[in-house]
Formats: sequence, structure tokens, C-alpha cells
Amino acid sequence: MGKPMDCLLFRHGIAVAREEWEGKDVDRPLTERGKQRVREVAAGLRRLAMRPTVFYASPARRALETAQLLHGLLASSSLLQLRDELLPESSPAQMVRLLRDLPAESCVLCIGHEPQLGMAASVLLSGRVSASFPLKKAGACLIELSISAKPGRGILRWWLTPGQLRAIGKRKTGVGD
Repeated sequence: MGKPMDCLLFRHGIAVAREEWEGKDVDRPLTERGKQRVREVAAGLRRLAMRPTVFYASPARRALETAQLLHGLLASSSLLQLRDELLPESSPAQMVRLLRDLPAESCVLCIGHEPQLGMAASVLLSGRVSASFPLKKAGACLIELSISAKPGRGILRWWLTPGQLRAIGKRKTGVGD
């Protein structure tokens, strides 16, 4: 059997608060603090050897800005694709279907929103939709899929808060640090 697919689910960074934003929700941008946190979290993802071969992002501005930062900082040569399946109103099943056509050895990074990402994780891990798996802003989880994205067949490799990812990124390895 070949290498399993890695599915990295990542919630967008800190965005301008809804009550402070006068435009459409889909147009809310990241704050400067949100951008900085995403940069710091990217260092943790690099330390964890995350090298996405597929970048999918919600077209909502806050997710797109997060994706653009991660794409540049993780030095990916893959294309960044905007996918409606990652919009907040999309169902977890739509996101899971998005993964089915990818090659088994892919490392796919999906940048989106809560509660959709957490519910998609619950489907991949338990086979059922549950709101019990929330991701913090700029938080991530890695799910291994040895059989194409089938509900309940995922294996959780890690689930990390933004603070944990930032700490991993700052950690000294002792080798040339």
C-alpha cells in the first residue's frame, strides 16, 4: 500500500470582528495581529515538516489572506485554489467529497472556517457530524487518510492550538540554532 494522504485542516487567522465591520461578512479581512499570528504558526508547520502539495482555501477574504501567507511561508510550488466547499455555509460532506479525487500521496491543506472544519474533522475521524472538534483561529489538525476520504477512516496525527504551533516554531533544535 502506498503513502497515505495527509489532510491538514487550518482555521483562518484572527479577522476584524463582525460588529466592527460594515461590509459583507465574506469580505472581512485579517487584522495585523491575525497576520502576525499566521506567520508565527507557519514556522511551527515548517518545523513539523508540513509540505502541502495541494492548497485549498475558502474564497472568504480572511481565509484567502491566511492561505496566501501560508502558501508563501511554506514555500509551496503548488497552486492555491479557491473552493466554495470551504465557505462557512458549506456542509462538512461537501468538504470531504473535495478530498476524494486527490492522489493518495497528497498533503492537502484546507483553509476555512468554524464550525465547518471541526465538523468535517469529526466526519473523517468518527463517521458522524459533531460540533465537538472546534479549531481555534490559526489552529490546525493533521488527519491521515489511508483509504480515500471515507467517513470514520481518518487517523488523528495531531491537533494543535495556535499557541502550541507558535511554540513549536520558536523551539531550538540544538542543530545550528
